[in-house]
Amino acid sequence: MRLLAIRLEWIRVLSGRPESLLTDFIAAARWAMSFALYGGILLALSYAARGKMATLPAVICVTLLAVGFLCGVNWGLGNWEHVPPAAVQEQQVGGPGLILGNSERPSSTALVLLRGPGEPGGERVVAIPGRPLQYQAEFAGRDLSLASLPQTPFGDDSPWFIKSLAIDLRLNAEHLRRLSNEGLQPFLTYTGALILFLCSLSFILKFSAWPLANLFLGCLAFRGVLALETFFNSPEMQGVFGSFLQNRLPVSLAAPLIFCGVAILAYLYSFLVYLAKRQSANEI
Repeated sequence: MRLLAIRLEWIRVLSGRPESLLTDFIAAARWAMSFALYGGILLALSYAARGKMATLPAVICVTLLAVGFLCGVNWGLGNWEHVPPAAVQEQQVGGPGLILGNSERPSSTALVLLRGPGEPGGERVVAIPGRPLQYQAEFAGRDLSLASLPQTPFGDDSPWFIKSLAIDLRLNAEHLRRLSNEGLQPFLTYTGALILFLCSLSFILKFSAWPLANLFLGCLAFRGVLALETFFNSPEMQGVFGSFLQNRLPVSLAAPLIFCGVAILAYLYSFLVYLAKRQSANEI
C-alpha cells in the first residue's frame, strides 16, 4: 500500500507539471534501462567469474533476472506514458536581458538578449572570455566574421568515446521502445536474443588472472556488442537484410537470429574449453 501511495503521488505531481517534464523523465528512464542492462549483466558475469561459480547456473540466473528486469521496467514505463498530463499553460522562458550560456562551461561565450526571447534576432550583447563586451544591433547570421565569434561558442569538450556511448544507448532505448509498442512477443524475442548473446561472452571474463583486466576486456566486448546492435538496427542494414531474406522471414528477426547464432558458437567454444581443461586435469 505504501508503494502504491508513492506511485500515485508521483503521478499526481508529474502530471500536474508540463508534459515535457514527464516525457523527459521517461526518455531518461529508458536510457538508464539500456545502461543498466549492459552494466548489470557485465557486473553479474564478472562477479560469477571471480567467485569461480558454475557457468551454466550463473548464465541461467543472469538471463532470467535480466529478462524480468527489462519486462518490469518496460511495463512500468509503458504505464507512465499513458498518464494524462494536466492542462499546461504556456510559460515564458525569460524576459529582456536573458543570458544564454553553457552551464557546463561557465567560462565560455555568453549572449545577452536585450529584447528577450520574443525577438531572438534583435539587439544583443556578446561576452567572449578575454575580450571586451560587444554590442550587436541585429543578429549577424551565419557570417561569423561580422562578430568575430568562435566557431563553436557553445561546444562540448566531452570525449568522443563518451558521446558515442551515450548516442548508442539512446538508440538502443528507442529501439526497445518501438519493439514494446509492437507487442510483447517482438520485445521478448529481441531482448532474449540480446541477453543470450551478452551472457555468452562470459568466457572473456576468464582470460586473465587479474579481475580488473578481465572487467576491462568485458567492457570493450560489451561496447562492441552495443555498436554492433546499433549497426544492425540502422535503416541501411535493415534494407540489406530485407533484400537477402526476400520475405522468407521477417526482417525484424535478422538481428536476433545473428545474436543467437553467435551465442551458440560462443557457448560451444566455452564447452570445448571446459572439456579440454577437465581432460588435462584427469591426465595429471
